Amino acid sequence: MHHLNPNINSLAIGSFDGIHIAHKELIEQSDGLVAIERSRGYLTPGYLRGYFVKKPIFLYMFEKISSLDPSEFVQMLQSHFCNLQNIVVGYDFSFGRGASGDVQTLKSTFEHKVTVVDEIKIDGISVHSRVIKEYIQSAKFKMATRLLGREYTTYAKRIKGAGQGSKELVATINLDTQEFVLPKDGTYATRTKVKDKWYDSVTFVGKKDSVGLGFCVETHLIGVEISVDLCEEVEVVWVEHIRSNIVFKDLRMLKNQIELDIQKTAEILKNAKNI
Repeated sequence: MHHLNPNINSLAIGSFDGIHIAHKELIEQSDGLVAIERSRGYLTPGYLRGYFVKKPIFLYMFEKISSLDPSEFVQMLQSHFCNLQNIVVGYDFSFGRGASGDVQTLKSTFEHKVTVVDEIKIDGISVHSRVIKEYIQSAKFKMATRLLGREYTTYAKRIKGAGQGSKELVATINLDTQEFVLPKDGTYATRTKVKDKWYDSVTFVGKKDSVGLGFCVETHLIGVEISVDLCEEVEVVWVEHIRSNIVFKDLRMLKNQIELDIQKTAEILKNAKNI
């Protein structure tokens, strides 16, 4: 891993989870990114960040570097990037064992230039991945979109469901979204991409108590007959929360509610396209 890239003179360092509008300020001022990965619950897992950044991204696992003190961390960077002349960080950057280092520590430890990007706010709200996650978890997608600079999208693999939906209710695609931050349990107006085509959709998050099944995320493509067996990868854009989850006494009542959800979603998405 030594001398990963001798062509890199400036590096932006951070989590870069989400590649939100504040991250873009750091990225613009650097040749490449050191993205520090933690565990699950991402806005944008590491392998997807290249969709939004056209510069080299070097992923470092937090668990592997968390024991380094600030000077060891800087030494590691200099051994991996032998021509490093400028480190670009946010105003609240912390690093080293127990987050013991800050911007001032970096300036005193790194012998070359340190560029510090000031706090960025929208409507008085500081742009941070943590803040965006809170908006997504509470299903406030409009604000999350503004801070991200794009609509919140989850990427998922199709997993096999119980098959009950297609037989007795409506056909759905069951999704493995465990890497991503999800909104609170409920039913959502969404748009779903299957095989390079976008469809209006209703997406459910939560336990399927009405049919005695556990937690799941599943999406129904509105007005489309598609063989879900043909799709492996699915993208979901989250638009609006429709309702909280309800336990229904029988499948007929659940099916009636799903039909209402589909109508409401169609209206929401039609209006969203007209804005």
